[in-house]
Amino acid sequence: MTIPIREEPMRYEICLESVDGVAAAAEAGADRVELCAALFEGGITPSQGMIEQAVAVAAGRLRVHVIIRPRGGDFIYDPSEAEVMLRDVEAAKAAGADGVVIGALTEDAEIDTELCARLVAAARPLSVTFHRAFDVTRDPEKAFEDVVALGVDRLLTSGAAPSALEGADLIARLVEKAADRIVVMPAGGINERTAARVAEQTGAREMHFTASETVRSRSRFQAAGIYMGGALYPPETIRSVTTPARVRSIIDAASV
Repeated sequence: MTIPIREEPMRYEICLESVDGVAAAAEAGADRVELCAALFEGGITPSQGMIEQAVAVAAGRLRVHVIIRPRGGDFIYDPSEAEVMLRDVEAAKAAGADGVVIGALTEDAEIDTELCARLVAAARPLSVTFHRAFDVTRDPEKAFEDVVALGVDRLLTSGAAPSALEGADLIARLVEKAADRIVVMPAGGINERTAARVAEQTGAREMHFTASETVRSRSRFQAAGIYMGGALYPPETIRSVTTPARVRSIIDAASV
């Protein structure tokens, strides 16, 4: 297999969950953000207030894409969840988002083309990305053609592997198959150590990563033994933030 040669500059999308993160991504020179809530769960739809403020902070410096995912867990949605997703698409449009990020599967781990087609139709004329639900399909090669047939603009994927580096062979094949039909955007485990290798081994022209750092809470009081999370008990005394320095460091690493 011949790895496609990029003929244009790499574009960078930053996955984040705060308005301050949008400002950091813009300052560091990113092209686009994927705005989420609850990244610990893989990302779910943020509030309309969050979207509106993110769009205001972006101020045309970068594009704001919003994930449309009503909950964590699998990507099999019942009719009531589908209606929530369609309403969230309309809310994202009304809030001024530039694009949405969608994905749904059937119980047989195939692309739910019926629901996804409804989401794409509702989203237009915004840009549409199919998210990493793709990576847990039964047959990625067939799923790829189903995603292309939906007419979406890009596919976010780790190459059906835990990370983009581990899935680089499949990503490279998809980039080659994509031609000008769709943008294939690697994601998963991309950082300063892996960015250049993912770019080299896949030939992709866009890249998606988080670029977050951990900071301590500003609270001057800490209640011992009380947690707001689930069984893993993540502490409320630290949180993850997107910083310009981290975004730049990964972009610089990918550009080597």
